[in-house]
Amino acid sequence: MRNRFLEEYNSRNLRACQLKQLAILEVVDKICRRNFISYWLDGGTLLGAVRHGGFIPWDDDIDIAMRSEDLRRFAEVAAAELPDGLFLQTRQTDPEVEEPIVKVRDLNSFYVEAGDNFAAAYQKGLYVDIFPFVDYPTVSPRFVKTVAKGISKSYSILHGAHHYSLRAAAELLWFGGKHAAFSALWAAATALKPAGTYIGNVPENNGYGIMHRKDSVFPLTEIAFEDKRFFGPANPDAYLRDLYGDYMKVPPPEKRKFHSVFIMPELV
Repeated sequence: MRNRFLEEYNSRNLRACQLKQLAILEVVDKICRRNFISYWLDGGTLLGAVRHGGFIPWDDDIDIAMRSEDLRRFAEVAAAELPDGLFLQTRQTDPEVEEPIVKVRDLNSFYVEAGDNFAAAYQKGLYVDIFPFVDYPTVSPRFVKTVAKGISKSYSILHGAHHYSLRAAAELLWFGGKHAAFSALWAAATALKPAGTYIGNVPENNGYGIMHRKDSVFPLTEIAFEDKRFFGPANPDAYLRDLYGDYMKVPPPEKRKFHSVFIMPELV
């Protein structure tokens, strides 16, 4: 059953949510420029920049990407350079986090997603997602869709909440075996088909099995987003077609969904 009061509340708070996320992105951008760390707008944020000049009107998150080695460098400097009230959330800094996604969280806010686990005490403020990208083996898109999606799905199930039951035990065995098998295929492809042409999100987080040609990503270029300049891929058109196909087609109203189920942009 839909709750129109909650939907109206979230709609009223959406712009405040976006502006706070934009402020987080500006901080990340300054840290990256100061330390010569490469990043680029990714996913719906890049789509918003190209199609709308800023946020997709109904979007309530920001996505950026970094090569894994740049993300390690960012994590090293962020602890000292993030201002008070922002927190670099990883599985190391916030041990109850399960996702292989790094986030810069705003601690003075509250953002609830459908998959959030309230039994776990990880931080749940507004955030900017940082997706770690790695070199991909030189294989077909079909192979990547099958294997990366298999790794991602099995990883997600294995790291989700489980209750003690025969079904849960069977799921752990089944998806544990699938994860091992797909991971072995990926390792073999990486060894036999040297990287050089393609790059993509780490397989554990590549639920759609997407990869990009490196020459569509690098060299990075600047792109306008909310009247500010951030880094984007070299060829945004090719990058977005990899992700969405006909990305300039605006979805119908019934498919314009928030990621969150509850937004509170300010706690105090």
